[in-house]
Amino acid sequence: MSTLAQPELPYAIDSAPASAPAAAPAAKKPKAKLVLGGLVIAATLGFGATTAMGLGKESTDDAFVEGHVANVAPRVTGLVKKVLVVDNQQVAAGDVLVELDDRDYLVKVAATKADLAAAKAQLRTAETQLALTQKNVESNLVVAKGGVTQASAATSTSRLTVDQAHADLAAAESKHKLATTELARSERLVKQGVISDAEADTRRSTLEQADALLAQARARVSSAEASIANAAGGSETARGRLIAAQTGEEQVEAASAQADLAKARVDQAQAALDQAELNLSYTKVRAESAGMISRRTVELGQAVSPDRPLLAIVPLDGTWIVANFKEDQIARMKAGQPVKIEIDTFGRQELHGTVDSLAAGTGSRFSLLPPDNASGNFTKVVQRVPVLVKIDAHQDLVLRPGMSASVTVNTK
Repeated sequence: MSTLAQPELPYAIDSAPASAPAAAPAAKKPKAKLVLGGLVIAATLGFGATTAMGLGKESTDDAFVEGHVANVAPRVTGLVKKVLVVDNQQVAAGDVLVELDDRDYLVKVAATKADLAAAKAQLRTAETQLALTQKNVESNLVVAKGGVTQASAATSTSRLTVDQAHADLAAAESKHKLATTELARSERLVKQGVISDAEADTRRSTLEQADALLAQARARVSSAEASIANAAGGSETARGRLIAAQTGEEQVEAASAQADLAKARVDQAQAALDQAELNLSYTKVRAESAGMISRRTVELGQAVSPDRPLLAIVPLDGTWIVANFKEDQIARMKAGQPVKIEIDTFGRQELHGTVDSLAAGTGSRFSLLPPDNASGNFTKVVQRVPVLVKIDAHQDLVLRPGMSASVTVNTK
């Protein structure tokens, strides 16, 4: 009996464990619900914390480092004689970057120097002529006034001489008349025999002397009248010389104008020389600011002109960030708000800055071909507004224009 009952033990043993697995799912259901509930709670808390932390903050990864890019072009045309820089070379302000062939400009400087010397010589001549004219005018005026005075005196003397000559003529005519009368009386007395012929001859001799004196008096009158005419002509001549001398002010003015013209030519020649020397200095193309050489296209022997840049200089110490925020992110954004910056190049290393300004329009509005939504089908697209961000001091990091960045603005 006992041996027959023993084989049933395995079945009895197998039947006991068979009931255990059936009870296991019932025990796991409460645990799964607890885990799921915990995950939901954790997600809710995480979402809430994230939302709470994100309140008052606007972020974008559409941001880039910007900087000044100075295109360097020659101020004059010419052929490149030397190229003294290479790409990515650091230069200081005033360094010579490129040298042009300067022979033509040296010749121009020499020519303008010669023109300046000639203009200065003409100026000295004009100034000397001005001084000479001033002295001649003064002396001519004095001489002319003296000539007028002398002519007036000569005229007065001539009038006195004429008056004296007329008086002498009257006296001579009186004597001649008296001598004629006495001669006639003497001839009657000779015929009557009252006086002798000798006494009549004496009267004839007296008449002849009176005739001579009368002729002389008449000659002196004619000479005196001629002298007064000459004196009148001399007086007119003296007056003419005085009038001519009185035009000295105009002569001085004309000479002064010539001197001013010569001085203007000197100034013009000096300006031409300054321009020629300036153009000569432009044959050495210098860096206007410190920075790194980029985009170098100039080569030895190349013909260059001011309308074609030779290279660019990028200063690395004056960079900033341009962040393109969506239009629904800038409602509370304004200048002066703090900014957290992460540059992709430097991983998660944070920089700090402040909002400097917001653009006057969206980026698309200032694109080469602005969108025109007035015709055709319209699809609304969220626009982006460029925001300029100043970066605080970052001595250990070198930011290069074009680097990507992520920007978070605290708008609280």
